[in-house]
Amino acid sequence: MLLAESIPYRYIFNMVKVDVLRVFLFSLSFHIIKLIWADDWPPVPSALPSVLGTGISLLLAFNLNQSYERWWEARIVWGAIVNDSRSLLLELKAYISPEKMEDPSIMATFRKIGFRQIAWCYSLGQSLRKEDATAHLHQFLPEQELAYIQDKMNKPLSLQVLHMQDLNQLFQHQALNQMQQTQVASTVVRLVDSMGKAERINTTVFPATYSMFIHFFIYLFLVILSVTLVEAIGIYEIPVLTAVASTFFLVEKTARHIQDPFRNKPTDTPVTAIARTIEINLKQILDEKEVPQPLQPDGYFLM
Repeated sequence: MLLAESIPYRYIFNMVKVDVLRVFLFSLSFHIIKLIWADDWPPVPSALPSVLGTGISLLLAFNLNQSYERWWEARIVWGAIVNDSRSLLLELKAYISPEKMEDPSIMATFRKIGFRQIAWCYSLGQSLRKEDATAHLHQFLPEQELAYIQDKMNKPLSLQVLHMQDLNQLFQHQALNQMQQTQVASTVVRLVDSMGKAERINTTVFPATYSMFIHFFIYLFLVILSVTLVEAIGIYEIPVLTAVASTFFLVEKTARHIQDPFRNKPTDTPVTAIARTIEINLKQILDEKEVPQPLQPDGYFLM
């Protein structure tokens, strides 16, 4: 996630430098051609680039809006994961009586669920980013659980399966009654539902042809505008066209970057930082002494 107060100009420039360089080159080419064949320069009505530019602006606004909706939906999903992760442990802590908590096996199961939920959050974020879903989980999971999830295709889902098994054990040991078990199980189901929503966003490809057509029409508009401005303002056409091109390409690149919120880019939903927040919250509920600090930004973005 980009931090508004510290985005460097080099990041913005790197987004559009290739396209702006192309525009500069063909703008310079048109100006040279105009100097050589001034009498044969084709007349272009000034209304043509105006109409085309207005249409492209509307397409870009729609594209940016749709991309932001995908990014915002991903952020809402992870907000629900934060809430349900807290609720999972708070419900267990409220439902299991103090007498039952004195039983070492019950207390061990309670702590195991808490640490497994932390592991699940990190594993889900890494899985969405196509990274190793088991990386660094050894600090939260026992060896037998790590071995259990190794051969599973959907590792975050297998961790929720272990949650359900532990809830059944708590019910069998009468630490939870049937209504309480159902309530906690519904929280686990909501977590699985949030995982499915995040996976849907991640696997639903934004229409590539739509982005290609917009990119093509931007270049078409800039070519027509260049031909028009060469006749109207001469050499000043080069800086004017470059400035106009930068604006259009910045909007287009911004939309393209945020349309995939789990691609391990600075514009991503900060799933690692959110998982760290969940880790802090759950460890506090577990009364752990060693609680980490919130994840700090890496310069101008937070992952």
